[in-house]
Amino acid sequence: MPLGSTAANGPLMRLIPKTGEAIPAVGLGTWQVFDVASDAKELAQAKETLKTFVELGGRVIDSSPMYGSSESVTGRLAAELGVQSKLFVATKVWTSGKQAGIRQMEDSMKKLRVERLDLMQVHNLVDAPTHLATLREWKKAGRIRYLGVTHYNSGAHADLEKIIRPGDIDFVQVNYSLAEPEAGQSLLAAAADSRTAVIVNRPFAEGAMFGRVRGKPLPAWAKELGCESWAQFFLKWILGHPAVTCAIPGTRNPKHLTDNLGAASGPLPDEPTRKMMSDYFNSL
Repeated sequence: MPLGSTAANGPLMRLIPKTGEAIPAVGLGTWQVFDVASDAKELAQAKETLKTFVELGGRVIDSSPMYGSSESVTGRLAAELGVQSKLFVATKVWTSGKQAGIRQMEDSMKKLRVERLDLMQVHNLVDAPTHLATLREWKKAGRIRYLGVTHYNSGAHADLEKIIRPGDIDFVQVNYSLAEPEAGQSLLAAAADSRTAVIVNRPFAEGAMFGRVRGKPLPAWAKELGCESWAQFFLKWILGHPAVTCAIPGTRNPKHLTDNLGAASGPLPDEPTRKMMSDYFNSL
């Protein structure tokens, strides 16, 4: 089976096109799973997951003010573990109006316990022109390192593409998976053309993809890709696209996290193999 590329020397890293900075190709999303400030047991589980994440070489962790207590939990646990300097911290602004945006972003940075944020993104394009103007000022001032835009719905892909095409956006975050492959039609190519890094959210379509394959074995040929689970099958298909910089599956389970990060090791599928993976998934 022809293979696209490998990650023979440790976890797969991808370069941020605008700067050449390398980040691990599998990160950690915090939607729902880190919204656990009021539950001691779940908080402890989140702490163990974050600890494992860093120990295995993970860096990119993504949050948002709309994720309940996820930002404050992330900041607290990173501080308790002493791993703040090892993380690439991303969050979002999700409000309307310049001053409201500034207040929210400053609040997020306090919750995350960072003086300079690695990546601030306009969540779901809410009042994007206003916030991007602020973020460009913040980037010049050194308050953030990168700026970006996000959405989770394929209906917004054309809007995302229009914003990134001029080439002055560092990151675009978008839904992309075997169940939601629409970003591959045009948006990912636009990201490559404009040298925009791509973060993939909803890599498992909010877990719906596991329901589709429950009780069904991996195809025998998946072993040639180093797939030990359906999660790795799904993630390797995503990472096989050269425009993808990082996928951020969300989990609070250390075992699931370890499995997810395993997708960044070993061979990746080339385009004919990705088509075979897609055809197989769609046949189930």
